[in-house]
Amino acid sequence: MMDEQAAVASLSLHVVLNPIFKELEADEHSIAAVQTLRTAFNKAEKDNPGVCQQFIGGLLEAEGININIPETLLRLACTDCDVYVLRRPEPEFVQLNERAQLLKVILSRIPDQIGDRSRFLQTIKDIASAIRDLLDSVNEVSKKHQANPKLKEYKKALDNHKRVFVRNSKSFSDTLKRYFKDGQSENVFLSANRLINQTNTLLSTFKQAS
Repeated sequence: MMDEQAAVASLSLHVVLNPIFKELEADEHSIAAVQTLRTAFNKAEKDNPGVCQQFIGGLLEAEGININIPETLLRLACTDCDVYVLRRPEPEFVQLNERAQLLKVILSRIPDQIGDRSRFLQTIKDIASAIRDLLDSVNEVSKKHQANPKLKEYKKALDNHKRVFVRNSKSFSDTLKRYFKDGQSENVFLSANRLINQTNTLLSTFKQAS
């Protein structure tokens, strides 16, 4: 099972570095070099989850730039990543895509809304609703495509990722309760990032299975 702290760190590769590589690849003279660099970072992250976040943190520190990385990642976490987009045209897959993206969008608003109690309380309600809807979509896809041989092959992995998603959802809820007592917003950002990462993991696994 993927370590949850490493899972948060891996967001740096998907929402920071890969979009940069994509832009650099627009220059036909540097495509080969950029693709080599992209492959190296993807392999490094796979072998050492979190290394990309460490790289970015070290680079920012060297430049004297003080940025809250968990907060920044959370703001960027709703960025579209092709690796997490399901291409199946069936309505249940389309809905799964839409609900997953909606959850990530709502979670990414937390840094801007956490300081306004009334807005933040409404956001929490929206997150709870989005989580329920996403789980309904996960169950709907699994039910309607249970005869799919590839989905059968990935059933154990999907069931496991779903359990981790539910566990992360409960952990996020517990973190929110603690936040209203201790005011530690950093823990909320980290917990939200874990939930986003697990949402992406579900989408990625469904993509492999379909």
